[in-house]
Amino acid sequence: MTTLTDQQAALHQRGLEHLWIPTQSYADLAADDGLLVIRKGSGIFLEDDQGREYIDAMSGLWLVAVGHGREELADIAHRQMSELAYQNTFAYANEPAVELASKLADLTPSRLRKAVFVNGGSEAVDTALRIAKHYHFLKGNKKKFKTISRIGSYHGMTAGALSVNASTYANRAPYEPLVPGALHVPNVNCDRCPYEKTYPECDVFCARTIEDQIRAQGPDTIAAMIAEPISTSNGSYVPPAAYWRTLRELCDKYDIVLIADEVINGFGRTGRWFGMNHFDVEPDIMTFAKQLSSGYSPIAATMVSDEIARTFEDAGPEGSIGGITWGANPVACAVALGNLEIIEREELVENSARIGEHVRSRLVALREEHRTVHQTRGTGLMQVIELKRNPATGEDFEESDQVSQRVTQYLRDEGVLARGGASIPYAPPLTVNLEEADELVNRISRAIARLETELGL
Repeated sequence: MTTLTDQQAALHQRGLEHLWIPTQSYADLAADDGLLVIRKGSGIFLEDDQGREYIDAMSGLWLVAVGHGREELADIAHRQMSELAYQNTFAYANEPAVELASKLADLTPSRLRKAVFVNGGSEAVDTALRIAKHYHFLKGNKKKFKTISRIGSYHGMTAGALSVNASTYANRAPYEPLVPGALHVPNVNCDRCPYEKTYPECDVFCARTIEDQIRAQGPDTIAAMIAEPISTSNGSYVPPAAYWRTLRELCDKYDIVLIADEVINGFGRTGRWFGMNHFDVEPDIMTFAKQLSSGYSPIAATMVSDEIARTFEDAGPEGSIGGITWGANPVACAVALGNLEIIEREELVENSARIGEHVRSRLVALREEHRTVHQTRGTGLMQVIELKRNPATGEDFEESDQVSQRVTQYLRDEGVLARGGASIPYAPPLTVNLEEADELVNRISRAIARLETELGL
């Protein structure tokens, strides 16, 4: 049993009674030492209320780019709050929002020009979908309302975002029917092709065959296609550049808005500023969140092309898209600007690529060290270790193995916080150094060894 002080025990009990942890079962949280209360962080490390230290192997949720405990960003927030904490964002601008929008225009692909600020990634995706449909409406294409997204991809939890979700992370059933017209097509996975083909002989059939869906539905009904450049929820497979070129060609051919969901990929996570930089393809809309502020303030953005922006600008009152009360909040925008300055000043995008390449070799070596490591893949500091009961035969773990619970607990026992299971993410803050990166690999390796011992593998 975990021994807590009276004060700690009271806090934990109030947490169980009043705080809803959305992805955890109450029974698991109520178990001995089930509720973990994090009280502070520094760099890649977090500390709980009992003084135990952990490596944050998921950067929170793929978002703490500049590391925990950045007093510089706290100081920026304090200064901005003291000067201007809020103004009517529906009707007026503020200086940090103008500067942040301008900075994003400089960083993103050349065709993107104008930013809409919201609170989180789900809202950014929802906004992107609304803009795409509204854009076609303004152009007179009022039948274009359907969207195409990919099976296995994750885009958020608002009604609009959940409609284009097709990931096991998102339980859609309790909320259906969702937004009409959301179509789902097979994802890209060259290691386990849904069409049982082999790249490059397939000539990215998985992308080309989307045209069949477009034709079957009617091109005049398809408003947008949304996809993550590299999808964490689909296993962090890095698609060939030809895949994204084909999507761009299809969208151009049929007048479909191409939306790149960079909520997780963006701002250095993949070793480039944006995931799309790996493919030399420019989308019509990009969505950002997470590493935009490194989690120091809630903020997200939807960035649109010059053509889309001009269409709305020329539409007068018909071009109003509505707003979010906290969108373009001056404090959040100021913090995000400071965060981007740190990423540039400390060359964290380059560090992500450099450390990521080293980690890749360490993770590949795990296949020789462990009987359950099937594959390792990804890029930059967005990598994953995939486990199987028997990699040689492709046998998955059995439900009775309780691999999710076991791996999560074994990692935690090793001082690692991550989403454990048959897939283990490797995504620490971009500030991680070589020694810390190796230590994280070593801790994960020990957790895998314990799993194999406990299951007799």
